[in-house]
Amino acid sequence: MSDKTTTADEAVSRLASGMTLGIGGWGSRRKPMALVRALLRTGITDLTVVSYGGPDVGMLAAAGRIRRLVTAFVTLDSIPLEPHYRAARERGAFELMEIDEAMFLWGLHAAANRMPFLPVRAGIGSDVMRVNPALRTVTSPYEDGETFVAVPALRMDAALVHVNRADRRGNGQYLGPDPYFDDLFCEAADRAIVSCERIVDTAELTKDAAPQTLLVARHTVAAVVEAPNGAHFTSCAPDHPRDEAFQQHYASTPWAEFADRFLAGDEQAYRSAVRAWHGERP
Repeated sequence: MSDKTTTADEAVSRLASGMTLGIGGWGSRRKPMALVRALLRTGITDLTVVSYGGPDVGMLAAAGRIRRLVTAFVTLDSIPLEPHYRAARERGAFELMEIDEAMFLWGLHAAANRMPFLPVRAGIGSDVMRVNPALRTVTSPYEDGETFVAVPALRMDAALVHVNRADRRGNGQYLGPDPYFDDLFCEAADRAIVSCERIVDTAELTKDAAPQTLLVARHTVAAVVEAPNGAHFTSCAPDHPRDEAFQQHYASTPWAEFADRFLAGDEQAYRSAVRAWHGERP
């Protein structure tokens, strides 16, 4: 079996402007932030981003890297609306396809199963159809004759996800309360990059762990990056909680100022800058 380990910078160097990029996690929970920061160090732009959005979307939007966003929400959880995303939307920086959470999920399922769409009840009778005029409906061919929304497949060129542990072959394991659909992001993408808190031997993934924690399978993964604290400042339970103080600083600081202090260097420079910032706090 091949060794798929690489660095964050090398992994994202294989991406390109104009791609459709999926980003796993949920809001401000287990986001692949080390990979997002590596992406910000490149000149890649004009992206279509597919995400249950959090600071991943906020940072890429603030940096002007998004052409189109497909999402159900963009939140920092403890801060309901991601402020840098909001600022970008208010100035009309990119196109938006905002759909119901269930519609988003079934769009992932459709892509993972190589279907062009899947029918769902979510969205019927709501403004989702009004704000997304390109959406279509389908009628059941059976005697019930029910009408459904035909949710298009959320097919992606690449996906970024972060898990607690992975092996060198690309098997990934989450140890927190929820998989956040990371497995579907990997299955729906042509190329999946998985970062993890720690790379372990394959045997360790199955030791004292329930099978349902091993949803990210090696056949869907192209690259593995060991990135301790790689979800910072989002949470990655049980390895680390959300850095609420730093998240608040991110949310309340003008983007240019935040980027200049924390994102001007590599990942080690980011970590050093975060430690220095915490050390300055009373």
